Amino acid sequence: MLGKPVALAPALGGPQVVGAVSGAAEAFGIHEGMRLGEALARCPGLGLIPPDSERVAEAWEDALARLEAIGAAVESGRAGEAFFEVDGLRSLWGSAEGVLSRARARLGPSARLGAGPTRLCAHAAALAARPRRGPVIVPAGAARTFCASQPVGILRERLGGEWDRASVPDTLERLGVRTLGELASIPASAVADRFGEPGLRALRLAEGVEDPLRPRTRPEAIAERLELPEGCSGGQLERGLVLLIDRVLAAKGRRGRTLRRLRLGARLAGGGSWGSEAPLREASADRGRLRLALAPRLGELPGPASALTLRVLELGPPASVQPTLERSPDEHRRRRIAEAVRQARAAAGRDAVLRVLEVEPSSSVPERRAVLTPYEVRCFSTETGMSGGEAAASDYE
Repeated sequence: MLGKPVALAPALGGPQVVGAVSGAAEAFGIHEGMRLGEALARCPGLGLIPPDSERVAEAWEDALARLEAIGAAVESGRAGEAFFEVDGLRSLWGSAEGVLSRARARLGPSARLGAGPTRLCAHAAALAARPRRGPVIVPAGAARTFCASQPVGILRERLGGEWDRASVPDTLERLGVRTLGELASIPASAVADRFGEPGLRALRLAEGVEDPLRPRTRPEAIAERLELPEGCSGGQLERGLVLLIDRVLAAKGRRGRTLRRLRLGARLAGGGSWGSEAPLREASADRGRLRLALAPRLGELPGPASALTLRVLELGPPASVQPTLERSPDEHRRRRIAEAVRQARAAAGRDAVLRVLEVEPSSSVPERRAVLTPYEVRCFSTETGMSGGEAAASDYE
């Protein structure tokens, strides 16, 4: 399909702009971030493909892991685009050509690779490269001349914010500013008067002034997936979310640490997927707090879901327990039960101790009335009473 004019359709519930476009669509003047009506007016036969953010995130995470396997410290602001320093890898793979050849061997022949002294220069070099061919490397001495010949439309991928991408490059083109060299020749005062801070940021990029790379922190490989019954909505979705939270908290890779940033995703019944990140103001491993942070995200679902996914993007410090001077009999009993649960899991695995979670009590199908979820081990002493997990431990005893 890449040989035809196609583009990613607007996300459900999002702004009506097209996503990534094929080379044939670019020939009609269509670019990422263009309004859907304008794109269809330029090419009435434009094919629209439903976006699948979850599959994209999984595939791109795999690609970044392959780059990091060669020793690269990767910065990636969006799927499909990554930057890393070449100089630090020369001792491992030789010249810059050797580093990029190693990266191509990891990513596959369809990747476009380019090198330059700045992000913008390297991005332009990668766009000039062709799949299944050698990378384009721009020497530091030729970078200014190379970037000056690039169209201002290349700034759409480099400027942050939807308004910046949509307004600054398009307005520059309407004013007759076609290349980065022409933009760099405009006085900063005139650019600031017309565009403000976004225009000055575009001017600095055209002049080759950029901040240092900020390599990412690799996310934790903790993810749980739950297939949903047909027509699942409302309270059933929330109970499914509780089940996913319990599974994540019981995951062996968590190692008792708190959760700082999560991603809730869904496979839509009508095709495509949806995802939303949920950063926590304070890292926590409390099931109630996680539910309060994630449950409102379910209201953003653009349609019925056939599966839910909860992925841990960043872990926090280990959960701490505040000891008391004197333990009550109830607290002593709860701690003994928690220790018994830990020993059972150590001997028989995570599913050795489970609790019953009611999903749809009124259903005529027995399998849909309740599910088994990992039992939550908690030993925190409070003055007001026991939490939900501790109450379950006492009831179980």
